[in-house]
Amino acid sequence: MALSAEQSRVAEPLSFESVSQMMLGLLLVVGLIFFLAWVFRRANFVPGQTTGMRVIASLPLGARERAVLVQCGEKQLLLGVSAGSVQLLAQFDEPVIEPGKAAPSEFATKLAQLIQARKG
Repeated sequence: MALSAEQSRVAEPLSFESVSQMMLGLLLVVGLIFFLAWVFRRANFVPGQTTGMRVIASLPLGARERAVLVQCGEKQLLLGVSAGSVQLLAQFDEPVIEPGKAAPSEFATKLAQLIQARKG
């Protein structure tokens, strides 16, 4: 049984049609990867991301140092953050600043009051 020329025709591997089909498939796969990464970040499917902790306020103290007030459950933690370490500076059982209502200047004022109170 002889195959006709039309039935035995095989697409050229480097033809424009083959290359464009391959590139379209590649773009779809890469787009799907980026879309799924975005969905996982938004939906908090990534382990270690909890909703129980959030940054209330942050105050830069130097080029790479900052004081950060973190809400952790019912407590607020004042952390000193530098390029190589994170240290607990103070722990507050009652909120120093109400979450969501902190203005940057209010945090700076409260921090300055706390520092003055510690110095005596």
